[in-house]
Amino acid sequence: MSRMPLVFVGHGSPMNAIEDNDYTRSWREMAKKLPKPEAIISISAHWFTKGTKIMNEENPKTIYDMYGFPKELYEIVYNSPGSPSIAKASMELISKDTEYDNSWGIDHGTWSVLVHMYPDKDIPLFQISVDAYAPPEAHYKIGQELGALRDKGVLIFGTGNIVHNLRLVNWDMGNKGFDWAYEFDDYIYENIINKNHQNIINYQELGHVAKLAVPTTDHFYPLLYVLGASDKDDKISVYNKSGELGSLTMTSYIWE
Repeated sequence: MSRMPLVFVGHGSPMNAIEDNDYTRSWREMAKKLPKPEAIISISAHWFTKGTKIMNEENPKTIYDMYGFPKELYEIVYNSPGSPSIAKASMELISKDTEYDNSWGIDHGTWSVLVHMYPDKDIPLFQISVDAYAPPEAHYKIGQELGALRDKGVLIFGTGNIVHNLRLVNWDMGNKGFDWAYEFDDYIYENIINKNHQNIINYQELGHVAKLAVPTTDHFYPLLYVLGASDKDDKISVYNKSGELGSLTMTSYIWE
């Protein structure tokens, strides 16, 4: 079995689940380029917890962790099977304290993208949470430890947004970003392409621009897991490199 690629997706609005747009078409294209995974581990911005949690249910539930959207969004059921065996393997690989927790489910950070990438819902899937209290290095290290699962056909899938500041959203800007949003997104892009991961771990050194782009770490940290699992030999492809509503970027990456 060849080594499984890695994916980070800028997921943006939950509405992408039911829309046909440049982003969703791009996600479908991304899936066509990947070998079919044996299982998917999703690290979603929307499971942001105290400590690191792992789902190990046979059949994780679909959850609707967003409010005020059209009825058809709440009718999506992304009922892939779980994978207790890969969940157990993940727990054994992670040196940080972790615990099983099935109080959450497959959230919109995961299903709003996977409904386009894997509409058949037949690939075993579970989530690992983002520990809100751990420093950037800890998330990167978990990614390094999970990287071994790539040899077992497991897709490590990070879903968030590299720039995500909902307080500064400007609805009049459509698919354009503020200058500072492009500046931060370009900084991360250059360091991903040049494999300077330390600069990404130390993103706060960018000062004011970093504070604007990453006011909270929930949407940024999923990227660190995927970076940690990557190899220096991986070839990197970039998708949806764009701004949205001023203060979001949708940039997505595949390492293979």
